[in-house]
Amino acid sequence: MPPVTRLAPAKVNLFLHVGPVDADGYHPLASLVAFADVGDQVTVERAERLSLTVTGPFARALEGEGDNLVLRAVRALGAAAGIGEPGLGITLDKQLPVAAGLGGGSSDAGAALKLARDALGLPFDDVALAEIAAGLGADGPMCLHARAAWAEGRGGVLTFETGLPPLPALLVNPGAPSSTGAVYRAFDAGSPGRADRPPPPSNWRVSTVIDWLATRRNDLQAPAVARTPAIGEAMAAAVGLPGARLTRMSGSGATVFALFDTAAAAGAAGQVLSALHPGWWVRPTVLR
Repeated sequence: MPPVTRLAPAKVNLFLHVGPVDADGYHPLASLVAFADVGDQVTVERAERLSLTVTGPFARALEGEGDNLVLRAVRALGAAAGIGEPGLGITLDKQLPVAAGLGGGSSDAGAALKLARDALGLPFDDVALAEIAAGLGADGPMCLHARAAWAEGRGGVLTFETGLPPLPALLVNPGAPSSTGAVYRAFDAGSPGRADRPPPPSNWRVSTVIDWLATRRNDLQAPAVARTPAIGEAMAAAVGLPGARLTRMSGSGATVFALFDTAAAAGAAGQVLSALHPGWWVRPTVLR
């Protein structure tokens, strides 16, 4: 078969409410998750043995990582199918920053699972693949489905949201990685709130959704900014952009998103910010 490529889209937590750590060492959460139209590219083709080649502007950040989530996912698929290690050549074009709060590794794994299933002709639907992805981390199932969803529990209890409109946005990463574990430890040292899921907005028009999101929060934002001041700098820069309606950090950082009324406004703001901070990763997108 010829090589087949799939987008591994960036995941954005539109809000993220986090509760105190439980007896098993996990944090309950409530979040509304959307996916961008930008991300990494995963390519799969049949081969004599399993291999992974990483290219792209952020490939060096994964050097020395060892067992990449993509390889772990495909090996888990082979084990679930009873075929051992699949013979597949995989290329990961790493376009997303690493340790960025965008679910990049989980999204890469999800795309690889779908491509590997199809390449091998395995009788696994997306629900079965999501069960495999769940063994790779809390973001696994949501990134496998890559659909707008309410996420609860430890992140794996999903309710898909078909009402969410396309949201014009700008993704901004100042180039400073943010360690999820360290951010959660800083969060635990404070005064954790509740993993409360709010009622939905009164309607799903873009302006209403943005106003509704403004009343929500990301409970990891303050501890992440305290650890990594560059996140605060990115937020301050995004807040000042013309047309920016709402600015918030995604996940545990370090990426910030700003929401706009139109895609044209997001694109224009991206040009302004890139000129001011040419070393930052800035991408206009639509969250769906």
